[in-house]
Amino acid sequence: MNDMTNGHIVKAYSAELNHLNKLVLDMGTMGQDQLRRAVQTLKDEDPKAAGHVIDRDRKLNEIDVQADEEIIRLIAKRQPMAKDLRDILTVQKTISDLERVGDEARKIANLTIHFYDNGKNPPSKEILHDIYDMSEYVDEMLGLSLVAFTELDLDKAMEVIEMDKKLYEDFRGSLRRLSTFIMEDSRNVGSVVDIVLALRALERIGGHAKNIGGFVIFLVTGKDVRHEDIHAITAEIEASRVAE
Repeated sequence: MNDMTNGHIVKAYSAELNHLNKLVLDMGTMGQDQLRRAVQTLKDEDPKAAGHVIDRDRKLNEIDVQADEEIIRLIAKRQPMAKDLRDILTVQKTISDLERVGDEARKIANLTIHFYDNGKNPPSKEILHDIYDMSEYVDEMLGLSLVAFTELDLDKAMEVIEMDKKLYEDFRGSLRRLSTFIMEDSRNVGSVVDIVLALRALERIGGHAKNIGGFVIFLVTGKDVRHEDIHAITAEIEASRVAE
């Protein structure tokens, strides 16, 4: 293989990776927008807008399928090794998590339809309040994880992972607050159960953001930190910096 041919292959491979990275960012932007739109439909009591959110989820699914097909072709054609393979695996795992973000946003949109398009007595704004607070925090986590991915920023990736601990604490606190509405009036049981499912969906979106942070650390350091605690992850990052 001459230098000209080798240079062409490197450029083509780089272009293919760049396109996959663009798919990640497109999915991330769309997933974050789906989250915001879904929560807004609850605030606006707008089941029609919720239907649009549900319909738009198909686009995320289409990008997910497209990315999988491109990754399979890329691996078969280039047979990447070491860092190149980490690049591709990170993209694949990140896209999978972002597709699931869309699924969780769809659940929230479905809740809007359930509350406001079936002739039911919808819950009070007070009962719904924790959804709005948690959605803002999760939105921040997701946005930060995408920045970490774009910039390969270990500090931002670590920050997302640390934020997940507070998200879990907030989720538990919300469950305690919601239980008081049931004690005050047992007729709130049905609404509270539905809201808990929405909060669980938000917690899972935060979990997907945390996963993306972990994938960034894997890409940069080569260490899989998915099942390690905060202290171990911090040690891995510091060790990678010393080795540079």
